[in-house]
Amino acid sequence: MILYDKAERVIELKELRKKDTRECEVDMEAVEMVNVMRGTTTVGLICDGGVVLASERRATLGGSFIASRAARKIYRVDDRMAVTVAGIVGDAQTLVRIISVESQLYKIRRGEPITVRGVATLLANVLSGQRFLPYIVQLLVGGIDRHGPHIFSIDAFGGTTEEKDIAATGSGSPIAYGVLEDRYREGINISEGIELAVQALNSAMKRDAASGDDMEVVAITKEKYEEVSKEVIDRIRGRK
Repeated sequence: MILYDKAERVIELKELRKKDTRECEVDMEAVEMVNVMRGTTTVGLICDGGVVLASERRATLGGSFIASRAARKIYRVDDRMAVTVAGIVGDAQTLVRIISVESQLYKIRRGEPITVRGVATLLANVLSGQRFLPYIVQLLVGGIDRHGPHIFSIDAFGGTTEEKDIAATGSGSPIAYGVLEDRYREGINISEGIELAVQALNSAMKRDAASGDDMEVVAITKEKYEEVSKEVIDRIRGRK
């Protein structure tokens, strides 16, 4: 993830309009340098009876400086639902606040939890409405509802894809996909899903400079929303 605020981009763009063409060209190069690299690796797996979402915790500033080793990238937005985020931190946190409030309002008005598809559709609508000044994010929405476990992948312009088995986002996703494609099988249980998610992230962290440090993993079933302990993650990674 990148620590770069959307408001800063708005100010920069307004300032650029006031300058002559030559100055604009120089400043646009600087803006592009800030946005050129984006860190993060997040993964999601459909399991028997639930979903597993996981992410590493490194945040970079401008793509090269490690700004945080404990960045949060998985946000709980309902009792049995979470969102993983890759992209700009400020944009991601704004979207999480919006969707968390909307989920609670839906529950109050309808008397039942919003579905995973409903959250994905709402996020897609918000992102599509901002296409001319987009939120620079890539999201995974995962959880379980009355229709079963679901994972949706959403891009910065609101494009939505329902993933039937595995998903990965961020700069380390090509490496993570290599592990997931090789080892995933339909019907794996939650414990196996947790182990595979950690292994995929671990491989990505070894080769992707923008991904690293600790991990966070959540397992969501009908019975509970569980944050996997650091001890379990370290054991799978071979640290203990």
